[in-house]
Order: sequence, then structure tokens, then C-alpha cells
Amino acid sequence: MKNQNIYILAIESSCDDTSAAVMCNDSVLSNVVATQKIHEEYGGVVPELASRAHQQHIVPVIHQALAKANIDKNQLSAIAFTRGPGLLGSLLVGTSFAKSLSLGLDIPLIEVNHMQAHILAHFIKDEASTKPEFPFLAMTISGGHTQIVLVKDYFSMEILGETLDDAVGEAFDKTAKIIGLPYPGGPLVDALAQKGNPKAFPFPIPKVKGLDFSFSGLKTSILYFIQKQTAEQPDFVEQHKEDICASIQYTIVSILMDKLKKAVKQTGIKRVAIGGGVSANSGIRAAVQKAEKEKGWTTFIPKFEYCTDNAAMIGIVGFLKYREGDFTDQSISAKARYNIPNP
Repeated sequence: MKNQNIYILAIESSCDDTSAAVMCNDSVLSNVVATQKIHEEYGGVVPELASRAHQQHIVPVIHQALAKANIDKNQLSAIAFTRGPGLLGSLLVGTSFAKSLSLGLDIPLIEVNHMQAHILAHFIKDEASTKPEFPFLAMTISGGHTQIVLVKDYFSMEILGETLDDAVGEAFDKTAKIIGLPYPGGPLVDALAQKGNPKAFPFPIPKVKGLDFSFSGLKTSILYFIQKQTAEQPDFVEQHKEDICASIQYTIVSILMDKLKKAVKQTGIKRVAIGGGVSANSGIRAAVQKAEKEKGWTTFIPKFEYCTDNAAMIGIVGFLKYREGDFTDQSISAKARYNIPNP
């Protein structure tokens, strides 16, 4: 097996992006993502519409991934797919297709935990970036998840802290909606924040024990603040939009960094990797890089294309599991709630 290339077709369908990738060992040959625009008019992801769109996109996306990789389906060594966590209807589309294709080609099936994949995306072969050494701390921040994980090995991970309610990406999007920005609002908040004063409007930092997070109270305090100010000055948001966004972003980044610094202090581990869609946020990247200089951390941030939901991160886990002979069978089913396995 060491002298033979392993070709993995990976499928990701946990939320509203349909993605397929082809890996040759730990290298990405193709990574195709079809984004669903339909949710923009509803101000958030509608699960039923997401699953229908996955059904429409999955065949063209897989066909395109194979074509871009210049690989015939009969050359594939295995099919890797996202089992969970995520929206059940969306997961079912990817799971069912992966099972059928595995059966039809008579090749192994590999289930992947979406959160584990965000972390292991750091091990995709890339000349421009270095891979973290074990053990390291991973902070995964996305629209649906916020976690700090102690990564001891590829498949030995321990969750040290996670959100008790909303995820950080959801906090960005929902506060964006409060001030009238379209969905998805997170990137718009980031863009406006870069022009504003981050200390213009102080928002409260939630008091949460240990390394867990909470963002629901922050959202509520921002809502009440905006309601109060607009009652007194109807054009308040329009007049202060950049400062509001800068203040929101500063508060959210402060919450994340406070917990990350605590985790470093508690574990003594100064290798820190961030991942997930929200790791593309400029404020978070700047804060992590500042901590690297001031506190002697070694930080790892994957390429933007591997931060958001994508199949290449599913593929790298597929490759690592293939080497271990860690396959699943046709009785497997999708799981909306699915914690990172900790053997």
C-alpha cells in the first residue's frame, strides 16, 4: 500500500454547501463547491430547501470533481463522506449517495466527523503552510460550531470547551441581521468593522465557567442596545454602522481569545490551530497572530478554501482512515448530532 497511490472521492453535505473532492494520498487533485444562494432571501439556511438543493447539485459536483482531477471513477480506492454533525436532511443526501457509489464500485466506505475534518484540514499537503505537531490546541469556529479541542493525535481528540448555545458564526450573522445587513452577514460585519472604532460601543462579555462559550446573551444585549438607540435616533444604525460592526467584532474576538489564552495556560501547549468558516475573519486572524508574537505561540491557519465547508477536509480524513483500514459498512446512517470520537 505504501508504494501505491490512494485515491479518495470525498463528499461533504452537512449544511448548505454541496462539495466533492478527489485526493491522491494527502494531496488535493480537485475540490468543487456548489453554494446555495436560495437561502439569502430567507435570512438563514432553510433545512428543507438545503436538502433539495443538495439533491440537484450532488451529481454535477461529483462529475466535475472527477473531471478536474482527471480520474476515472474506477480508479478510486474509497468513498469518504460526512456522517455528521449537521442538518439531517442535507447529511442524508451525501450519506445515501456515498453508500450507493461505494456499493456500485465495490470499494470501501469511510465515515467522517465534520468537526474532526475541520481540525485535520491542517494536514492537507500544501507547500505554502506547515503542519502542526502533536499535541496542539484547535479552535474550530463556524456557523454551527464553536469548540476548543486538545488534539493528541489524528484520531485522539478531547473537547476542552464548546458553546452552550449559539455558535460564533450564528452570532455574527444574527447580529448582522439586527442592524439590517443581508445574509450571510458575518463577512459584511468584518468588512465594515475594518473602517470603524472597535471601542465605540462596549458590549458585555458573557461570564461562562471554564473553557465553554455563550453567545445568546451577547446577541440579546446588542438587540436591546440597537432598539434603545433607534428609538431615540431613527437613523442611528446608518450613522454609526461601521463603529457598531467594529464594536461587535471586537467583543466576539475578545470572547474567543480570552478562552483560547486560558486553554493555552491550562494545558501549557502553545501550538494553536484555528479552522472553520469564521477563521477567515480578519479580526480573529489578527488577534491570533498578535498572540503568536506576544505570547510565543506557534499558530496555524489553513487556506481560506479549506476553512469553509469543503470536501477536501473530508478527503484528508478519508486518506488517514484508509491507511488505518478504518472502514464502515452499509448499515451506517447520518447523525445530526455527532461528537468528535475520543477513543
